[in-house]
Formats: sequence, structure tokens, C-alpha cells
Amino acid sequence: MQKNNEVKFEVLHMPPMNTNSVLVSAGTDAVIFDAWGKATDWEKVLLERGLKLRAIYSTHGHPDHTSAAPALARAFNVDWFLNADDNYLIGFANEFLEMFGLPHIHGDYKKPLNLSAGTMEILPDIKMEIMESPGHTPGGVMFYFPKYKILLIGDTLFQDNVGRYDMPGGNKDKLFESIHNLYAKNLDDGTYVVHGHGMDTTIGWLKKNNQFFK
Repeated sequence: MQKNNEVKFEVLHMPPMNTNSVLVSAGTDAVIFDAWGKATDWEKVLLERGLKLRAIYSTHGHPDHTSAAPALARAFNVDWFLNADDNYLIGFANEFLEMFGLPHIHGDYKKPLNLSAGTMEILPDIKMEIMESPGHTPGGVMFYFPKYKILLIGDTLFQDNVGRYDMPGGNKDKLFESIHNLYAKNLDDGTYVVHGHGMDTTIGWLKKNNQFFK
């Protein structure tokens, strides 16, 4: 997606292809956003590229955005971050994971640390703004990188639609409020938007083409 002074943002589609995961690396250090798939597949990617995993972040607690996170966090002894309002969703993951042939998340998994609104430095000189975006789930968040004009929007908004709000914990009013709050931030039209699923867009594209982005 982007390379700037050895800083890379890459959208990866780990098998079974379903979710847009993002690998951010700077030199030999790396973090993963929405670690879908198997932890062992991620380990291979990191090994092949000579990367050291420093942390894992999830936009929300649905299993298609967290399936590999607990095992990766334990294997590499790193922190996994998730808004605490979504912690309860981890316990409902296994039936979904079975459908995709993925390993269960066992009861002794490494628990995530709470992620709330604010600014974090995820790697040296790489700062992100965490924006809370409840509605798809109670603890949904988005990650914005001002220096690179990149937004990881999760399942709050898609290319031509919005995230579901009819699942447990979903809330239509909160979802549309989250979308409106993002619109009101007036991010640069060229901001690159990575959605949880489907094609990437830009803020300008969404303004013109997504009827819900207002």
C-alpha cells in the first residue's frame, strides 16, 4: 500500500481469504492489525521477512478480526489491544472459526489490553489516532495515521455500504453516529481507507459514492 523511508503499510489476505488484515513494518519491527487466519501462517510471513512482531491491534472483537491474535500474542510474548467493551465477543468465536477450519481460541488465551480513544506510538515515530466507533460492535475503533494519511476503518463502513448492526451488541443509532463523527473530522480527501472487507477506497471516494457517509 505505502512505503515511506522503509515504513510499509501492507494489506494482507491470509487464508482462508476473508478479512483485510494490515501489516505495518519499519525496518525489522512490525505490528499487525486485525490478525485473521492462523497464527502459524502469520509466523511464516514474519519469519520469511525477518520481522519482529511488537504488538497486535484489533478494530473490533469479531473472530474474523481476532482469530490469530491470542496465539500470536502468546507465541511472540507481545501485547494484543482491543477495546474492553468487545472482550465478551472472544468467548463466542469458536463456532465461527470451525466453519473456516481455524483453530479454537482456548480459555487460557492471552487476554487483550484495553484500547480507548487517544494517540499511540505503535513503532518508533509511527503514531496513530484511535477513534472509537461503536455500532457494529460496542467496542469498535478506527485507526488513523495522520503522517501517512491512512485510515483503518474496520467494519464501520464499507465501499458502498455500512457495517452490520443486527448482530448481538450492534446498534444502528450508534453506528450512524460513528460514521457522522468520522465525516465531521473532515479528513483529507486523499486519505487512503482500508475497510475490514472488500476494496480499499479514499475519503474523497466515499464522499462521492457512499450514500451513508455524511
